[in-house]
Amino acid sequence: MAKPEKKLSDAEKLKKLKRKLKKLKEAAESSASAVETRVEAAARALAQTVRKPVPAKKEKAVSPLAPAGFPELSVVEGVEFASGAAGVKYQGRTDVMLVRLARGTAIAGAFTRSSTRAASILDCQAKLALKQDVAQGAAIIVNSGNANAFTGRNGQEAVDKVTGSVASILSIPRDRVFSSSTGVIGEPLPADRITAVIGQLVTDLNAGGAAEAARAIMTTDTFPKGASASFEGDGGKINIVGIAKGSGMIAPDMATMLVYMFTDAKIAPALLQRLLKAQLAGTFNAITVDSDTSTSDALILAATGKSPAAEITDMRSAPARAFVKALGKVMLDLAQQVVKDGEGATKFVEVRVTGAASPADAHKVAMAIANSPLVKTAIAGEDANWGRVVMAVGKSGAEADRDLLTIRFGDMVLAEKGWRAPGYDEEKASAYMKRDNLVIGVDLGLGRSKRTVWTCDLTHGYIDINADYRS
Repeated sequence: MAKPEKKLSDAEKLKKLKRKLKKLKEAAESSASAVETRVEAAARALAQTVRKPVPAKKEKAVSPLAPAGFPELSVVEGVEFASGAAGVKYQGRTDVMLVRLARGTAIAGAFTRSSTRAASILDCQAKLALKQDVAQGAAIIVNSGNANAFTGRNGQEAVDKVTGSVASILSIPRDRVFSSSTGVIGEPLPADRITAVIGQLVTDLNAGGAAEAARAIMTTDTFPKGASASFEGDGGKINIVGIAKGSGMIAPDMATMLVYMFTDAKIAPALLQRLLKAQLAGTFNAITVDSDTSTSDALILAATGKSPAAEITDMRSAPARAFVKALGKVMLDLAQQVVKDGEGATKFVEVRVTGAASPADAHKVAMAIANSPLVKTAIAGEDANWGRVVMAVGKSGAEADRDLLTIRFGDMVLAEKGWRAPGYDEEKASAYMKRDNLVIGVDLGLGRSKRTVWTCDLTHGYIDINADYRS
């Protein structure tokens, strides 16, 4: 049997209640103290957060070699531009460009020779191999942020989806829609994001939108690139304008760049292709930033035929020669802008090779110098190390004779007749290297062939850009 509960007196009950009340009070004080401690800690953390400056988003520094601004381009009748933001990779900026070309436009093109060409390159080459129906309009659609290269069957499916959407909205044949993609290799192209903005792009088309279009196709570029030229044709003025992107993965053939050129000249497709090809060697195939050739290089030249000037039909005619000169001027301007925007570049370098035994040898020597990491890093460090130029000549594979070789930096002869030049001045040579624009001259003394190419220095900025390109 359970023992009967002891009956407490009133005094004992009061004492027990006091003990219980004391414990409750102590627990309440402890809890309040803990809360106070947590509040104080939170206040201190908040104060530290307020005092600590929030780092501003780092803006991409514009190349020190950049032109003062985007040039004022002539309006080419029959060409309209639009740009928009599809969010292919970049946020808060435009990344898609659309160009509408009038009926009667002839198209020519040049593309990378890479064996791992992007789907858009293969598609453009296939379309340009067909007989052009110039009675139809045409269009160019370009995205940045994704190269659509090494993406298997999905790559062509994405191209078909994008070009098909443009063709449908503009009521033109699909084989008259040319696409380009630039950016990360190996990532599926989000075609739906691009097709979602095509309707708005068509609404926004205007003849004066070239500058905005040039910005939309940029990747690691620090400035948009444009150039133009005009001349009097037979019966009227002819205009040529071009826009381009390109900064890294630059080397023939062609270079990691996209180039779109437009003229109002009347020229048939086959002749337009010949005129374009004739200007490649001395322009886009004469530049290098890092010796790497892209999967996605493309140059498209469109001639709308809207100029009042007579049609150019003979390459030997005065109008044809004037056209070739103006076309070459625009192409060289754009090509050199690409080099001046080389990733991390601080120096623009012209390499002139003369006296080679053959054109092939002249090219070998010029590119060996322009692509040499040792030469390019010496230039970045403003070191007049002409011995590295000697090294590059020797490794080029071209015929060379030590005792016939002459090396110049600008107008200064640094080495000749197999030895350092008698008048060599280290101080003057070092001062010359501090310039932004440099000329390295090499005369092989073996023949009459020559070659000029353009390159830039190699700085740590190139590493910084490419070490986290995907992130």
